[in-house]
Amino acid sequence: SHRSPLTAHPMPELPEVETMVRGIRDVMTGRTLCELRRCPCDCRPLTLSPSFEEMARRANGQTVTAVRRVAKRVVIDLSSHDSFVIEPRMTGLMLIADPPDREHLRLEWRMASGGRSKRTTSVLFWDRRGLGVVRLCDPDELVRRLGGDALGKDALLLTESDWHEVCQRTARPIKVALLDQKLVAGIGNLYASEILHEAHISPLRPASKLTCDQARRLHAATQHVLLDAIQHEGSTLGDGTYRNALNQSGVYQNAHRVYDREAETCPTCERGRVIRIVQAQRSTFYCRR
Repeated sequence: SHRSPLTAHPMPELPEVETMVRGIRDVMTGRTLCELRRCPCDCRPLTLSPSFEEMARRANGQTVTAVRRVAKRVVIDLSSHDSFVIEPRMTGLMLIADPPDREHLRLEWRMASGGRSKRTTSVLFWDRRGLGVVRLCDPDELVRRLGGDALGKDALLLTESDWHEVCQRTARPIKVALLDQKLVAGIGNLYASEILHEAHISPLRPASKLTCDQARRLHAATQHVLLDAIQHEGSTLGDGTYRNALNQSGVYQNAHRVYDREAETCPTCERGRVIRIVQAQRSTFYCRR
């Protein structure tokens, strides 16, 4: 494969995390957490906060009131007003079906029967590399981590005028700006290349130099690419890292127009070649034409 180390393990982005949330929402919402279980695992441990024992003490016996996505995080709200905040990071998956293997299972939420679904009694967190983070936050900590200035507005909620205002805040290249979660929440490296290609905007253009028309195109491309990716349950690349809640591959990778397609003919202009450059230590794919 020609895939470089910089593109080998892209982190789950907004479409993948949204797909995880939709996959576990009906299984958890309205049901009581009987037991939070830590699975035996000899690999690198997850980052847990507070300690697992404190987390289990506060969560066991609580009812799940909502499952939602905040940027690239899965948030599980409890009747106690605490919330699990799960960052999948590089290889974390939320599953309700058989995991890729048992040795990298990390946590299990065992749910009482009832609620919206009786298909399963467990939701699993699987993480091959152990880079994921699971926190149980009280309302104040949740606001500190996810509210206010901690994160920018969700990419799917930005309007055309929002995009223009956000871009005026920085002179960094627009591709680099899109990866700044304090400016725009939810977009990662893969979809930034795809969005800019669809919007016909060079990834090298300073964000503050975007015209109103380019901001309009950026808004439209963001909506189209992200919603289409959600519809197709995200992107599973050659390493097979990302899987949906049923341990099935996403299929949006088949619609990628530039990401990881270095040296291929541009599918849009059909004359230029897709090139790869490095911006902020991340691979960018685009066609100069």
